[in-house]
Amino acid sequence: MFKVSNLTAYIENKKILDGFSLEINDGEIHTIMGKNGIGKSTLCKIILNDPHYEIKAGDIIYNNKSILKKPTYEIAKEGIMLISQNPTSIEGVTNMEVLRTALREKSSENINIFKFNKEMEDACARLELDPKFIHKEVNVGASGGERKKIELLHVAILKPSFLILDEIDSGLDVDALKVVANFINEYHKESKCSILIITHHKQILDYIKPNYVHILSEGKIVKTGDHHLAEEIETTGFRSNIIDENGKSE
Repeated sequence: MFKVSNLTAYIENKKILDGFSLEINDGEIHTIMGKNGIGKSTLCKIILNDPHYEIKAGDIIYNNKSILKKPTYEIAKEGIMLISQNPTSIEGVTNMEVLRTALREKSSENINIFKFNKEMEDACARLELDPKFIHKEVNVGASGGERKKIELLHVAILKPSFLILDEIDSGLDVDALKVVANFINEYHKESKCSILIITHHKQILDYIKPNYVHILSEGKIVKTGDHHLAEEIETTGFRSNIIDENGKSE
């Protein structure tokens, strides 16, 4: 289980989250939607303990343990993985090298190279990703869509139990979106992982159906519903779906 309790966070003396709370049970898919610049991507960075943010109150719990003050690499070892809107390029290190090193950190067991190579090739096939990327530097020279697929190649190998997708639909054409969504649905079915999707469009939700959709405004969740809420937002916009403290729409 993943739980954020009354989290208040600042960056450069500006309040970003204000008593933010969210609970995701094992195997559930949640979506957070909101206008641009409202703090959705900030939440992802705070979960992974980006040092630029100052936490004034609250806690983040994963599998009954606080991860609020853990370094990012330890949070990753707990099984939490973030695919950011703009995946970072790493020159001089190939995807194979990164994944092999990460697996060694994750488990003390010896890596079966044949099985390791086969899993990467199979994942590339499922993602319709050229297997040459296995031996290329991480995200170097890759298009936006290829970068998202490369990140999902890492998911296939590292097998996180909690997957955070920060606008994974950004930069994807229609065909690539379907491939990516199908892969995520298959991974969710196989692994029973929890998923948090950050987006401001419902397009990705046409393919990946969340259990809950939340609207983020003024640093906290102001409305929750099922996937139909995303359809309402697409039709009427965020403003008519944001509820103020008096229970009225903005």
